Amino acid sequence: MSLKERVYSVLIVSAAEGFNDALSALLPGTKYSPTHIVSNINAAKRALAERAFDFVLINSPLPDDVGTRFAIDTSAHKETVVLFMVRAELYDEMYDKVAEHGVFVLSKPTSKPIITTALGWLSSARERIRVQETKAHSLEDKMAEIKIVNRAKLLLISELQMDESQAHRYIEKQAMDRCVTRKVVAEEIIKTYS
Repeated sequence: MSLKERVYSVLIVSAAEGFNDALSALLPGTKYSPTHIVSNINAAKRALAERAFDFVLINSPLPDDVGTRFAIDTSAHKETVVLFMVRAELYDEMYDKVAEHGVFVLSKPTSKPIITTALGWLSSARERIRVQETKAHSLEDKMAEIKIVNRAKLLLISELQMDESQAHRYIEKQAMDRCVTRKVVAEEIIKTYS
């Protein structure tokens, strides 16, 4: 799927209504949906507890905190990409604190082209995370299958006095002959001998 076809969920954390209106205008519903706006960190934490967001855009400072710790903690969520917007005079200090944690930092005041470019960076980062998540799930599935197959092999060894290579060949042959996965065969063996 092309980045132009993706739809991203967005949480805006900002107490400045004018900023929120201007930023919302740059987030068309065809590409950014849902877009949720909160005015402080506590409300943002509640929103994140209710659902995951692809992007979290933080307009610092906020009424209850600068937002540095929140940006770092939010960036630790596997599926979330964070953009932390700070005043120009604080940019270097904030960048040093949050960039190593994967938080994107943007100095204010900013412009429409810069925000649009930053949203492109966020999209690229989110897609990279999406690919890594897919690979991780695939590896987890493979590891789970290996565990089940190994358990079935142990049962064949203990119950039918096969050696490890015979048990392995038995499971492989059953899977090929029946056109099913090794996991299906292993689960049937476990069910039979457990």
